[in-house]
Amino acid sequence: MTRTDIPTAAGAAEGAAPRRPKPRWLLGLGPLVLIAVLLGLFSLLNGPGLSRLGEGVPPKEDVAVEDIRLTPGQIVLTVRNQGPDPVSIAQVNVSDYYAAFTQTDDVLDPMEASTITVSYQWIDGDPYDIALVTSVGGKISSSIDAAAPSPERSSSFFGLMALLGIYVGVIPVAMGMLWMPFVGRSSAGWIRALLGFTVGLLAFLTFDATLEAFELVAGNSSFGGPLVVILGALISYLVLEATDAWMRRRQDPADVRQKTALSPGRLALLIAIGIGLHNLGEGLAIGSAYAVGSLALGASLIVGFAIHNTTEGLAIVTPLAHERPGLGRLVVLGLIAGAPAVLGTLIGATVYQPTLAAFLLGLGAGAVGQVAVKLLPMLKDGTGRTLTPLTATGIILGIAVMFATGLLVQA
Repeated sequence: MTRTDIPTAAGAAEGAAPRRPKPRWLLGLGPLVLIAVLLGLFSLLNGPGLSRLGEGVPPKEDVAVEDIRLTPGQIVLTVRNQGPDPVSIAQVNVSDYYAAFTQTDDVLDPMEASTITVSYQWIDGDPYDIALVTSVGGKISSSIDAAAPSPERSSSFFGLMALLGIYVGVIPVAMGMLWMPFVGRSSAGWIRALLGFTVGLLAFLTFDATLEAFELVAGNSSFGGPLVVILGALISYLVLEATDAWMRRRQDPADVRQKTALSPGRLALLIAIGIGLHNLGEGLAIGSAYAVGSLALGASLIVGFAIHNTTEGLAIVTPLAHERPGLGRLVVLGLIAGAPAVLGTLIGATVYQPTLAAFLLGLGAGAVGQVAVKLLPMLKDGTGRTLTPLTATGIILGIAVMFATGLLVQA
């Protein structure tokens, strides 16, 4: 090799610069684009080679009746196709009588809803069995226990629903918060007992809301069916956990790792949020039940709801036993917990969808469950025990009181 060759080789080595790596976002986006293209081609070509796969297999018809409204001379049903195949409603049978009807959609595609208006002179107080007959002979059954005209959705009706939400949500929570002076003058032992009572109350609300939500979507697989309850509970639990972590980092950046117990103010706020989400689902269930005529609201039932929800106010103020919150702060906490019941009744009376109601009840269940878990460290006594005879008694009493008052609102 000559001397003149050396610089040339070095220059070639310097010219071979390493290639720059591709951006990470591009590496993540590439597979998504490829998947979308392949799925699009598969759909456009209608599944190449699979055209004979469904030959000889009868269509699967799965239709749910979501709502029934009664007006003079008419029965109005809202139905949804929750199966994989299109469905056509060919006939409507009301108590062995084939009635004339109209529908907004002749063919129901998967997950599509339709309104069926049946011409039928129903009699107030009589029961009716309704059967929707599909074009292939399938039958979707529903029933009316006692016919009654559905309330007209006017401004006075929505005013009534808002007033109902105030009666069953805002006022009971405010009444429960009147125990604040009693809580503030209680001893440490009494405070732990009251906190145990709060844990029992929240535990009852968790299971009660979950069971009610599962009952709403029993046999209804649209939008995931029972899975939406679990999804709602997980979402609210994780959101409250994230909110708690954010508040810790914002208020105590120096000792985030050392501080394990929530401050009383943050805990009261989380309890109010959890109860508010529960009351949102409860209000939606009440409003929708009244709107479809399955709940007759009387003074005794309103009193039952009020007694049942009064203990929620006590649960909010118990963590504030050793503080002196201002009136404005208490009002805000009360509105956070009780006002969602007003929103729930209005939504339920306007657009009722069982899956939505189940999802909101799941949100409430996850929220109050998360708060119950956060309360447990505050039950510890001087020896570090959580479940002492005092706190265990408080938990049992909380569950028992909620169960007993819940019997007043069975309808």
